[in-house]
Amino acid sequence: METSNLTKKRIKELIKDDKRMDGRKLLEFRPISVELGISKKAEGSALVKVGDTEVMVGVKLDLKEPFPDTPENGALMVIAELWPLASEKFEMGPPDVQAIELARIIDRSIRESEFINLKKLCIKKGELVWAVNLDIYPLNDAGNLIDASAMATIAAIQTAVFPSIKGDKVKYGELTAKKLPLKNPPIVITFYKIDNKFIIDPTVEEEESSDLRITVAMTFDKAGTHIHALQKSGDEPLDEEEMLKVLDSALKEGKKLSEKISK
Repeated sequence: METSNLTKKRIKELIKDDKRMDGRKLLEFRPISVELGISKKAEGSALVKVGDTEVMVGVKLDLKEPFPDTPENGALMVIAELWPLASEKFEMGPPDVQAIELARIIDRSIRESEFINLKKLCIKKGELVWAVNLDIYPLNDAGNLIDASAMATIAAIQTAVFPSIKGDKVKYGELTAKKLPLKNPPIVITFYKIDNKFIIDPTVEEEESSDLRITVAMTFDKAGTHIHALQKSGDEPLDEEEMLKVLDSALKEGKKLSEKISK
């Protein structure tokens, strides 16, 4: 059911006073929980809950020919499936625009941050490489699917181990102890603009009351903070001052989120 105009009006009135309907601060996440190894069939898996939003991600590894333009790199493929059981807004059938966009945002966050060292997934140049297949399954959409999906994806990748192989065939069900070659994990935070203020981790009602959203993917290391990808959605423009404000908040909240997830 679409959010009523009365509810949207109330949300905007509260936002003006730096308040939200559930009592949170504008830049505050709902409670986050991470459960690892939830699938016996996947090489890596995780279930993340952000408030009432739930997302499950599975990692499958297989062998294939590399893409012609990257003969020395492994492959990365991300698919998001938005089932009706997660929200009445979703329908059965081929992936729609929202599912495709969600998959692309997660793909860019991983690829641009070089979280997975794809070069180390090459077995024989131009002939055989490992392919990392990521399947994103939202179980309940209570807002902020992007960030919840990113958290679940990163957690699932970190738990993944290679299956055994015989020749050029994968022996599924026989897992090794070898993990994927990884670097610093990206932290993904999406900001939503409501009137002239920004919030994070919105509920569905807040999402539907927003004017635009922008997702920031970043990593943190001893050298500092690195921003790897930005994705904007919505017709309203974002001026330079607002963009700098978003980036500044992303760095601060990104560090907090990174510490929270690590714990």
